Amino acid sequence: MITVDSLEINLKKVRQFCEDRDWDQFHNPKDLAIGLSTEANELLDLFRFKTETDMATMLQNDTTRNKISHELADILFFLLRFAQRFDFDLLDALEQKLAVNSEKYPVHQVRGSNRKYNES
Repeated sequence: MITVDSLEINLKKVRQFCEDRDWDQFHNPKDLAIGLSTEANELLDLFRFKTETDMATMLQNDTTRNKISHELADILFFLLRFAQRFDFDLLDALEQKLAVNSEKYPVHQVRGSNRKYNES
């Protein structure tokens, strides 16, 4: 579970990990966004062309869960690194985005539907 405290602790761990390796020089916004996208696509690759049954089986298999966990960790690393490196408050950003999306996707209009807000 991610808490405010665990988020802060992990932001510091990511900072220290990267400082120890002198990686600031490689972590500009574009490169971190590329890393985030690349890792998200590696997660997608695990599920691409899978049926609902395939995915359910994957989520019950320890080896596959471990692969998924590693991809999620890679995504989280790049997300935390971007936020840490360029001073973004992820929890505040999430709160703001949920507020925006609550207006954009009112429950009474979108419940049970995954259509975009501007699709009929």
